[in-house]
Amino acid sequence: MRRPLLVAAVAVLTAAVALPELAQAQGRGRGDQQQQQEDDAAKKRKRDAEWGDRQAPLPALRNAGPCPFVKTLYDAARYVEFKDGREASANVAFSGEIQGISAGCEYKDDKPIEVAMEVLFELGRGPQAEGRAKTFRYWVAVTDRNRSVLEKQVFELPVTFKEGEDRAYVRETLKRIVIPRAEMTTSGANFEILVGFDVTPQMAAFNREGKRFRLNVGGAQASNTAGSTTPQ
Repeated sequence: MRRPLLVAAVAVLTAAVALPELAQAQGRGRGDQQQQQEDDAAKKRKRDAEWGDRQAPLPALRNAGPCPFVKTLYDAARYVEFKDGREASANVAFSGEIQGISAGCEYKDDKPIEVAMEVLFELGRGPQAEGRAKTFRYWVAVTDRNRSVLEKQVFELPVTFKEGEDRAYVRETLKRIVIPRAEMTTSGANFEILVGFDVTPQMAAFNREGKRFRLNVGGAQASNTAGSTTPQ
């Protein structure tokens, strides 16, 4: 009878010691998780205060039908400028990416379709950048739904990076894009609006192949080579 009692006593003693340690570990885990959530929330508040809500939609408008479909052309969604054409993060001069698009439209009777858009750009200054100023170029094209380009316009986006910073966010507002309609029954669903950077054939191929650097291509962080790119 002594052995079972001894085993039981040891088990009770072990549990008495282990339970407080387990509770402390769980408490630390919850505390770390709560701290991480608070840090993430603080970062989000700071970003929203500086740059605004990236997904803020434009006011809804009453229409006779659906709006044109608005999207970024994949081949031109990013701008990565390499010095001497060598695809390595250490060779990046300037970079950019279209982060989001909000759009709204209005039309009725036989009137043309009027579209308002907001485009959010994230722009970067890499280790090979010369100077702190750069004028990016982007375009907006209206197409006959995957068939032909009806109109295309190029815009300039001048940016000056602050001292010590290699990232900048710019929100562009295009208040009035007019699309004529052949007749009253022609709806916005017949059209598509595409947005993209004015890129070189090499940049377009880089995007098309889904290449992307693991590290940010800015400042002293950039050290990867072209072999370190990963598909998107």
